[in-house]
Amino acid sequence: MKKTAVVLFSGGIDSSTTLAIALKEGFECLALTFHYGQRHAVELEAARRIAAAMGVRDHRVVDIDLRQLGKSALTDKIEVPKGRSVDEMSRQIPVTYVPARNIIFLSYALALAEVTESRDLFIGVNALDYSGYPDCRPSFIKQFEEMARVGTKAGVEGHPVRIHTPLIHLTKAEIIRRGTALRVDFALTHSCYDPDPQGLACGFCDSCLLRKKGFHEADIPDPTIYSRR
Repeated sequence: MKKTAVVLFSGGIDSSTTLAIALKEGFECLALTFHYGQRHAVELEAARRIAAAMGVRDHRVVDIDLRQLGKSALTDKIEVPKGRSVDEMSRQIPVTYVPARNIIFLSYALALAEVTESRDLFIGVNALDYSGYPDCRPSFIKQFEEMARVGTKAGVEGHPVRIHTPLIHLTKAEIIRRGTALRVDFALTHSCYDPDPQGLACGFCDSCLLRKKGFHEADIPDPTIYSRR
């Protein structure tokens, strides 16, 4: 029997590559996507397309309304930063940070891993070419894994969940090369924080700029169609 794994899956470059890695490693993957009240809900359709293209048989979309908490440009009426340099992105935690988002997402994934008796959990966090979020760092993952070990039935009974972070020390270019080697169709992915009404990427938010930078440095054509606005 194949081992099962829960994969946090947003429909972007990182999570799609992570899903491809988990499948390559022989896991039967349960992809977990969140509709959390994000302004860029177009990513949900991207996630569905990619999961289907990769042959994932169990893809779940969970509704959580983080708009009730606010204080993020992704869930509230706050302007998304545009045209920033990589240095500016890493100087401080940006307004696109969603408070405790990965803690919330990992908690759901951990609960799902318990009920499906999965011992492995994959998340595509990255600590190099990223937007400065504190919940994408190795120290956070290490602490969450320890919390899971002491705070779940599976953990205290000697069956702790292992959290895999295969991209955490890779640049965006390295992630794109890895995904390309695994035949990820990046044309299906979505990264933009502020897409236009047709769902096209703006081309200037932090996520779009990091995406462009990654494809440029990987020397791989960017298949993204950007908005003309």
